[in-house]
Amino acid sequence: MSAPDRQLHLNLFLMGVGHHEAAWRHPRTNPEHLSSLAHFQRLAATAEAAGFDSVFLADGVEGPDPARGNAWISHFEPFTLLAALAVSTERIGLIGTVSTGFTEPYNLARQFASLDHLSNGRAGWNIVTSAGDRAARNFNRTANQEHAVRYQRAAEYLDVVESLWDSWEDDALVLDRAGGVLTDPSKLHEINHRGEHFQVLGPLNIPRGPQGRPLLVQAGSSQDGRAFAAAHAEAVFTAQQTLDEGQEFYADLKRRAAALGRTPDSIVVLPGIVPVIGSTEAEAKALDQELDELINPARAIATLSTLLGVDLTDHPLDAPLPPLPPVSAINGAKSRFELVRDLAERDGLTLRQLVGRLGGGRGHQVLPGTPEQIADHIEHWFTHGAADGFNVMPPILPEGLDLFAEHVVPLLRERGLFRHEYQGTTLRDHYGLARPVNRYTAATA
Repeated sequence: MSAPDRQLHLNLFLMGVGHHEAAWRHPRTNPEHLSSLAHFQRLAATAEAAGFDSVFLADGVEGPDPARGNAWISHFEPFTLLAALAVSTERIGLIGTVSTGFTEPYNLARQFASLDHLSNGRAGWNIVTSAGDRAARNFNRTANQEHAVRYQRAAEYLDVVESLWDSWEDDALVLDRAGGVLTDPSKLHEINHRGEHFQVLGPLNIPRGPQGRPLLVQAGSSQDGRAFAAAHAEAVFTAQQTLDEGQEFYADLKRRAAALGRTPDSIVVLPGIVPVIGSTEAEAKALDQELDELINPARAIATLSTLLGVDLTDHPLDAPLPPLPPVSAINGAKSRFELVRDLAERDGLTLRQLVGRLGGGRGHQVLPGTPEQIADHIEHWFTHGAADGFNVMPPILPEGLDLFAEHVVPLLRERGLFRHEYQGTTLRDHYGLARPVNRYTAATA
């Protein structure tokens, strides 16, 4: 894609009533909407009207820790909510998070194929490996697998899922009523997978979806995560705090993909941003401060302690962080550990300041400013080799999305950076990605 034709990609990260951890306490949100389908339908409709490529639903399978108090809860698992959004929207992509650590490939392949059919080709899978032992203890395990093992399992898992999606060739469904022929058996394939982690016969019990395969999304930025993304991902959600960090990640991922025979355009990099929008910069900063002042310090410190592998419960709030373990000792989210550690060290943050910075976006960039300032930041990263677009994470919802759609998107369009209307019907169309060729059809061609 030539530079003048290159267009931003925008994804809306759906998160309750806002991405700031204290959003539910702010007077301009309604926490009762956490369990409201109408709330999420409204958000998806707003994003679709603004031309967003997709909406994204994060997910975790661990229950809240009672010891932390006031634990964040997620009311909906992805397939249920995204299926509901599929019938209330027409064009916007629907990306859901499902872990390779605690699900079976056959079930997941069937669920995503179903969502792709129900949405007429708008499904996407955010592939995660799940960090932390609390999740593992919900699935007959005492602890989670080692970081490298989780990614090895994920690679095999994905191979099984893609094989199952391809197990029906595109013309396998015949539907010859006169002849009584429903399917062509020669175009249905048992995958007969026998691997280290999985044994799966196949074929899938649902035809290949409109996209061939749902869009594959990945969010890890560790070395294992980058290697996995370069080999498999078509869109990458990532978190960088500075332009230099963004450019390094962007260039490294594109370089790794090219080394594996992929083209740079086949993988879309979307850093997360938290746009705190005001009519003036002072107004935006005031809202940012209001939200930070509503953070529950005890809960935030407990969460940070788990992430960093150090008990910060009794650590002075106005002191720098204590010495941290090496990243090699972390079996959880390695890239997020490094991001938080580097942020604290680079900016000389105290524990209190770090909790405030993380409360707004969990390590993603928090951008308080006017619509023009937000648009400037987006354009600068987009045109300076740090992003193909952005994972938009409004601090409060729906207001933050409304402001972005009404005031930032028009500026991006005026600058020739963002579409005025959808050019295709599927999620792959929105991201400029081709429909994958069926591996079994290709083998016999």
